[in-house]
Amino acid sequence: MIAVPLDSLAQLDVLAQADLNTVGLRGWIINNLLPLLLLTVALLLLWLGGGKGDNAGVMRRVGGVFVALAIVGLAVSGAGVDIGTFIAGLFSSSG
Repeated sequence: MIAVPLDSLAQLDVLAQADLNTVGLRGWIINNLLPLLLLTVALLLLWLGGGKGDNAGVMRRVGGVFVALAIVGLAVSGAGVDIGTFIAGLFSSSG
């Protein structure tokens, strides 16, 4: 059996009562992982299409990246709920 001091048990009790959330993880992903992914996509677009002269293909891919960035922006900002409520209001008949 392992002997544990009472002070450390009291600290565990305090830590167990703290609220658990993902705010720190979400902030880290937004601040670090998302720019790294965008840089990777930009370099891949330049490497795949820029050297071959396929400018139309690159622009098609860039358009797809812009759509994906808009979706990520809506997900991160939380404005998706308001947009969904607006679109639902277009199809519902109230009042």
